[in-house]
Amino acid sequence: MKKSALALAVLAALSLNQSANAQSNVQVYGLIDAGVEVVNHADADGGSMARVVSGGKNTSRWGLRGSEDLGGGLKAVYTLEGGILMDTGASDGPLFKRQANVGLEGGFGRVIIGRSFTTTYDLVIKFDPMGFAPNYSWATTGGATGPSKYGMTTAFDNLVKYTGTTKSGDSTFTYGASIGLGEQPAHESDGRKVAVGGSWFANGVGLMASWEQVNGLTLAATGRRDQTNVFHLGADYKTGPWRYTAGMRGYKLESGKAATPDLRADTYWGGVSFVTGKATLTGAVYHINTRNLPAARDANPTMLVARMLYALSKRTDLYLSAAHAKADNGQLVGLSRDDAGMGTTQTGVTAGIQHRF
Repeated sequence: MKKSALALAVLAALSLNQSANAQSNVQVYGLIDAGVEVVNHADADGGSMARVVSGGKNTSRWGLRGSEDLGGGLKAVYTLEGGILMDTGASDGPLFKRQANVGLEGGFGRVIIGRSFTTTYDLVIKFDPMGFAPNYSWATTGGATGPSKYGMTTAFDNLVKYTGTTKSGDSTFTYGASIGLGEQPAHESDGRKVAVGGSWFANGVGLMASWEQVNGLTLAATGRRDQTNVFHLGADYKTGPWRYTAGMRGYKLESGKAATPDLRADTYWGGVSFVTGKATLTGAVYHINTRNLPAARDANPTMLVARMLYALSKRTDLYLSAAHAKADNGQLVGLSRDDAGMGTTQTGVTAGIQHRF
């Protein structure tokens, strides 16, 4: 059923694209990214593995987006977007897991309803030297391993989102807010998710700040709920072929369980990029510092990354990435934000190709 639904959706998308190009209000788009990774400490015995990965630089996806001119500068807008697993050809979760929303856009900005990326996500990825790469970046979350995985929420269900932009001379100020409704009648605030923030760019300088809060469900035993508060700060500077980027995340989990202490975890990153001809060279470092955990559990991992990107055209790139991660106190660490670590260190190399359409 999933394969049939995906095939029908693709056929419908192609049909819509051909019939609506005259109005220029429907677009089929996507990003196809696949590579080969060699990584050590891939199992509990310390073995190495070679595998095909989907999304070595960015997550593979396809989608439909469009608009209708309603007059007076007002437009109706929509987006349907799903993920693709390039190693198997399967859908990455539900058909339109990444985005499914509709809304209005005009001089006031853009308002959408449905499922979409959060305001925090939209802002932070612009201040990640690796550009939110599944292999290898911890700007949105650490490795998917126990006390290392403290990040942001990339998308909200049941979302209402506003984005606005103000330009003045060479400066651009982007701001917005997102709310994911918890839809819990007994406790209205349960499951609620909120994100707000803004960024400013002018003359090669960029600054960013964001905050989000995610509520859990009220526990009958304590009458309290888990609550996560996360803030981000970022700075970016471009001069000639050079780019310098720095950012941090402050993470706090207030536990709703009895006798469970609140958790603090801060993530720091920085990177430098250099463009020469068609090639872009990037080096980055990520570090996560946890607090209020027993010393034996503090992983406090660090990851070093290097990448060379070569543009074959405006839409097709080759890339070669290498990374090494290390954790303290005998804890496990993984390079990817999706795969749990199997050792106290891990080293990986990924070579791949990306095409955008």
